[in-house]
Amino acid sequence: MTENQAYQSPFSWRYGSPAMREIWSEYSTRLLWRKIWVALAEAQVAYQLVTDDQLVELKGKVLQVDLDRSFEIETSIHHDLMAELQVFAEQCPHAGGVLHLGATSMDIKDNTSVLQQKQALIQILKQVRELLAVLAALILDWLDTPVIGFTHLQPAEPLSLGYRLAQPAQDLLNCYQGLQQFEGGIKSKGFTGAVGSSASFASLIGEENLASFQKLMSTSLELDFFDVVSQTYPRLQDFQLLSHLAGLGAVLYKFAFDLRILQSPGMAELAEPFGTSQVGSSAMPFKQNPIKAEKINSLGRYLAQLPRIAWDNAAHSLLERTLDDSANRRIILPEAFLSLDEMLETCREVLSGLQVNVVAIKRNLDEYQPFAAIERLLMLLCKTGADRQKMHSHLRNLSNQAWSAVKQGQENPLIELVSADPELQIYLSESDLREILEDLDYLGDTRQRAQALAIKIQKAISS
Repeated sequence: MTENQAYQSPFSWRYGSPAMREIWSEYSTRLLWRKIWVALAEAQVAYQLVTDDQLVELKGKVLQVDLDRSFEIETSIHHDLMAELQVFAEQCPHAGGVLHLGATSMDIKDNTSVLQQKQALIQILKQVRELLAVLAALILDWLDTPVIGFTHLQPAEPLSLGYRLAQPAQDLLNCYQGLQQFEGGIKSKGFTGAVGSSASFASLIGEENLASFQKLMSTSLELDFFDVVSQTYPRLQDFQLLSHLAGLGAVLYKFAFDLRILQSPGMAELAEPFGTSQVGSSAMPFKQNPIKAEKINSLGRYLAQLPRIAWDNAAHSLLERTLDDSANRRIILPEAFLSLDEMLETCREVLSGLQVNVVAIKRNLDEYQPFAAIERLLMLLCKTGADRQKMHSHLRNLSNQAWSAVKQGQENPLIELVSADPELQIYLSESDLREILEDLDYLGDTRQRAQALAIKIQKAISS
């Protein structure tokens, strides 16, 4: 059976970057195991458990990962780490016997897992910075372009396109800073044996040397260790990690969902890039479907479920450890990162080639702007002494008349209805009423706040 005749996860080839797939590859995992074994042996030289010659032999063979031989051994012993250990030992006839001294499997696997998480987090943070840079530039480009706002998916009041883009940008910045802080504080198990007591290492090097030994290993691996562990590091950290990743996914998901709405023909204000040779539909040649935004939403739904599995792993890790998290952690950790990796790259592609239809933006503004100006008119009427409640009711009746006309395909008559209304002319002239409803500059301080956020983002990602 060839490679393509057996099931492969879409994350193996379709979703996620080569760099992210490499971090979580079986080869990279085995290589990290070997490097940790060598680091452990190097620390044990000081305690005369490993000789200098043995260490040289181990370092000389550390890169010679032989997956075929390891898988062959695993078929009979059913233990992946022990299979790799046997292969490494076979390759080092004089030093193989000192490998893994004092360690349990999770001393190797958990530290490897956190090293991979840190590598993957560095990749994700880099992608988020790139995306924030694109967003900040777009915010500044569209600061002065008014668009109609929507609440309840109904036309509301205008805001600037820059301000609309500033909302996901602000959420993304908050997630970025939270993930930065999390990455800086992530910890691992260290080297504490089967139940976290360090008893095996105490037998080898003396209890009085345990603290210095842990510090040496921490420095060697560039990992901080938890103060208290069981056979594993606390699985609550996995839940916290995946929650951060899913939170980032939620920001991208909302942006993509909003874009799908804004790309629909009824609005047509924004659109993702569509290649000249791209096929939108196998049946309908005219289709230009928002496939990139839909992919972001699809992967986002999957990513959102993974923290729940990590929660179960943390809550159900009974006493000093059970193995019922092992199989799913092989899936949820890599695939959470691969999902987000693909979502971030796709979102960057969308925003870098974002299509802005200024004609459709103006059309929608022209149609709905008079409704949006009703709130401003209400404020100005009240300033002249009108009763707020009576004016609200009167303007609502005029607006409903206008809505009825718009729904029948007629031009919006609201400006004419308002400017000719004798009850409103008691407080404002016909020309003033008309000018208020035609004025598009009802954006409040959205320009200033969006600009301030863009500058804040640029400073945050350059520091």
